[in-house]
Amino acid sequence: MNSAHVLALILLASVSLGVAALPLTPEEAAGKRLYREGLSASGEAIMARVGAADMLLPATSLPCANCHGADGLGRPEGGVRPPELSWSRLTSTYGQQQVNGRNYPAYNDASLATVIQQGRDPGNNRLDPSMPRFVLSMKDQRNLTAYLKRLADERDPGLDAETLHLGTLLPSQGPLAEEGATVAAVLNGSVARINEAGGIHGRQLRLTIADPGADRASAEQALERLIDDEQVFALIAPMAPALGSELALRLEQAGVPLIGTLSLLGAVQASPQIFEPLPGLREQLIALADYATASLRVLQGPTLIAYLDDPAQAQTAKVLGEYLHRNGWQNVQIQTYDPTGDRLPLGSRSVFYLGSGGGFSHLAAGLQRAGQVPYLFAASSQVAGDLLQVPEGFSRRVFLAYPFVPSDWTQTGRMALTLLREHQGLGAQHAVLQVGAYASMLLLGEGMKQAGRDASREKLVAALEGLHDFDTGLTPRISFGPGRRLGLSGAHVVTVDLPDQRFYLVAPYKPIVASP
Repeated sequence: MNSAHVLALILLASVSLGVAALPLTPEEAAGKRLYREGLSASGEAIMARVGAADMLLPATSLPCANCHGADGLGRPEGGVRPPELSWSRLTSTYGQQQVNGRNYPAYNDASLATVIQQGRDPGNNRLDPSMPRFVLSMKDQRNLTAYLKRLADERDPGLDAETLHLGTLLPSQGPLAEEGATVAAVLNGSVARINEAGGIHGRQLRLTIADPGADRASAEQALERLIDDEQVFALIAPMAPALGSELALRLEQAGVPLIGTLSLLGAVQASPQIFEPLPGLREQLIALADYATASLRVLQGPTLIAYLDDPAQAQTAKVLGEYLHRNGWQNVQIQTYDPTGDRLPLGSRSVFYLGSGGGFSHLAAGLQRAGQVPYLFAASSQVAGDLLQVPEGFSRRVFLAYPFVPSDWTQTGRMALTLLREHQGLGAQHAVLQVGAYASMLLLGEGMKQAGRDASREKLVAALEGLHDFDTGLTPRISFGPGRRLGLSGAHVVTVDLPDQRFYLVAPYKPIVASP
């Protein structure tokens, strides 16, 4: 082999290493866990001395990444600017000088251990007392040092120079198969549109869809495959209600962001990693309750909250019942409703319904046969497809919550969704899920653009957290914040003229003021 060939191979190898960095060694991986979570190689929490009094605290509450960032670039906090931790900066032979005027020579392995454990830099300057002094074994210190040498070059999984890898959980069989196929079509169409426009910061998007299966165990396995095997950067618009609270816990453990409308199905997934563009089921029901409180004389009741026997629906029913009691509603009852049974909840002036569409029309028909026509309240995402079966006697007595209405759609937003539907062969079915998935992709795109070419999961979360009045073209403007992960906290309220199947807006969207 001549020298030209050798040079070509060396150049090719260097390019390949730049695109996909070598995986972390076991020592570096242990150091990463210590840096990000404050856990030693044994899995136990290390301790840290804090403040002038050397108060001992578990480092899990103040790991290195809290101040220096997962990327090591440092974040201003309370007037203190933690320094960048790249190994090239720490070991610079030209010495260091901080904004506070502190001077010190370059670090090496020994002086790094001193500053981490004793709070003194290579010039023997004492660091700010806000810097914890960690109690580390020699093994833990070696692991942490090894990881800091790799920190600047490490990218989060699912992100390389050419590709941004996304994942989602969508059922292909069972009762949610049609909804899963609809969301998959919207996501695939959105990915194709972004890639045709050049991607995001030059990266092409790749989407992996995993079927969560029929139960919690299979859903957990599918989630693990996406996180551990596929190593996706983020999850987008998944549908896996069987996961329950396990989803939020696993995302936080792995540091994986998620953008999607999880709470539409009932279960509330509160997590700093999860951003939901549309209001959840409980927010929609509370919007209905607020409308009824202000416009209908129903507070004296009796009022029934009827829900299908499901843990997520039961929890939402409980939250709604507590909200009604706090807001002056009297004689409120909560009970399960079985559409296949003969037992009907009779004697109510108002009925809030949580469950499937078929159960809604069955309930309305049974009430009418019993000579009762109470007000019916429900979220459109649960019952809209069943309205044709509701008896006409309930005309203008059915009130539905909608996350968006046609007046929210701009010409640009309408055209974009119409083109996507045409390309993917979609009709208007499951419109709330379509718009939720489409808005999720818009938010992801905006968040990644703001995160910059040198993006990370942490930067994406920070960018999304800073989004205010974001215009999707299909919904009210979406806003997130440090303590807010629900982009819309209220809903439009619509009543229905059943003989003509005409919808009338009776209360436009406004954010919920009171806590649910």
